[in-house]
Amino acid sequence: MVKKKTPQSRRIAITDHLEFSSYLEIAQKKGGLVADRETELRKSTEGVVIIDFGSQYSHLIARRVRELNVYCEVISHTDKWDAVKHINLKGVILSGGPSSVYDDDAPLAQTWVYEKRLPILGICYGMQVLAHQLGGLVSPSTKREYGHAVLHQNYSESPLFGHLDPSMPVWMSHGDQIQGLPPGFRALGYTDNSPIAVMGGDKDIFGLQFHPEVAHTPQGRQILKNFLVDICGCRAKWTPLNVIAEAVETIKKTVGDGKVLCALSGGVDSAVTAALVHRAVGDQLICIFVNNGLLRLEEAERVQNTFERHLNMNFIYVDASRRFIEKLKGVIDPEDKRKKIGEEFIRVFEDEAASIPNINFLAQGTLYSDVIESKTAETKSAAKIKTHHNVGGLPKEMKLKLLEPLRNLFKDEIRGVGRALDLPESMINRQPFPGPGLAIRVLGEVTEKKLEILRACDWIVIDEIKAANLYDQLWQAFAVLTDARSVGVMGDSRTYGHVVAVRAVESDDAMTADWARLPYEVLSKISSRIVNEVPEVNRVTYDITSKPPGTIEWE
Repeated sequence: MVKKKTPQSRRIAITDHLEFSSYLEIAQKKGGLVADRETELRKSTEGVVIIDFGSQYSHLIARRVRELNVYCEVISHTDKWDAVKHINLKGVILSGGPSSVYDDDAPLAQTWVYEKRLPILGICYGMQVLAHQLGGLVSPSTKREYGHAVLHQNYSESPLFGHLDPSMPVWMSHGDQIQGLPPGFRALGYTDNSPIAVMGGDKDIFGLQFHPEVAHTPQGRQILKNFLVDICGCRAKWTPLNVIAEAVETIKKTVGDGKVLCALSGGVDSAVTAALVHRAVGDQLICIFVNNGLLRLEEAERVQNTFERHLNMNFIYVDASRRFIEKLKGVIDPEDKRKKIGEEFIRVFEDEAASIPNINFLAQGTLYSDVIESKTAETKSAAKIKTHHNVGGLPKEMKLKLLEPLRNLFKDEIRGVGRALDLPESMINRQPFPGPGLAIRVLGEVTEKKLEILRACDWIVIDEIKAANLYDQLWQAFAVLTDARSVGVMGDSRTYGHVVAVRAVESDDAMTADWARLPYEVLSKISSRIVNEVPEVNRVTYDITSKPPGTIEWE
């Protein structure tokens, strides 16, 4: 007999964040906004929350919800109602997770999840949490279910099944099973190995044993839409335009008469951040581009030209390359690299701010995937993948207050905001380049010589990718200077040179990625050019690892 437990009540602190809601739909009076704007905003931020139980798919659920034009946030299973009360909450989604609900330390949902009487959708472990906490029975299954399965409906009249086939392929990943339904629930669907693959109650509470968020469940999008629109009543009107208007107003209120430094990298995240802040406070914004010595070939010159040509903003160029290279001497561990680079960026910005009166804020282009992978307070349940220099790599004590208007957005959403702000496509479609730069593409200690070799290789990779008209089809393409050496033969002589790896991936949000199937002709050209034009390299490999299990960057 499984012993039932009461919900746990651990709590974590939640970092302040910008509330992205529809400013355009908030009542406006002639000559200005309504008086109590904060109250109105809290009433208008319509969306759902995804409660994370440690699943690496939680971010993917968020992506699917956002794609349906419904705002959502991922929170920890330990968060209390105060963490979500700023949202006009329409529903709750419980994520999957690696635990078993009957374990002594199993994460469970907080009591407010049930007390607020909101629609709830439990996915995989989330379904088991519902069953366990509402009086059902969960136990180990004699037949585990991983991979493809076929779901058959028991009750097609359920609103969760609207516009769906009676039987459909789904993706399973579980070892536990619902053995007994909670009072008031019934089985809505089954598979060969799961008699209760879908359950529903009388109060708009549903559980799915499969994962609707993954591509392997083809009709999963429709299931999520049915839950969000038909069951929760979401209007599905969350768009980049909503983000712009609300972010601008929030920035104005936050900054007041102060001044803002914006850390520019040349990428779309920092460019959109700069454009948003500039729209909000105009000349109170000062953009700073720091050459950290870890950039690609001619990167500093290209970034300066782009911003001077397209953005009419205060712009400062700082050459701090020596500072960063010195900081990285003898550093081999990737986490140490990221943290040292993150801290040095902040120190450079603080030094520049000291010469400018009334600087209070530092704006940077942190995005949601950075937050998730760095395992900050917002995502305490998820395992840390790596420390992003602009999140976990920041020093504990800072003189400037952070302004991060994109912190709750994924990359493609940020690109949508950029288009709505009329930024040039060349800036919006620029492939991501990591904040730590080439430091995490040089394996082992970073030296000037290694950087010189990598820059030459990387230039060839991008040049050939563009020549083949593949640049806009790829999420990222780049070269990695490994710490391996190999024997070769060139000009009838023995060589002992560096091994370079080429990496090209396809992705929507950087949280998952697949290696790109580049044409053999392109790979052949890249390899031939590198070994012929970069004398220190005598071998080129191609990385065919997806994410997961790998990451996009090597470090």
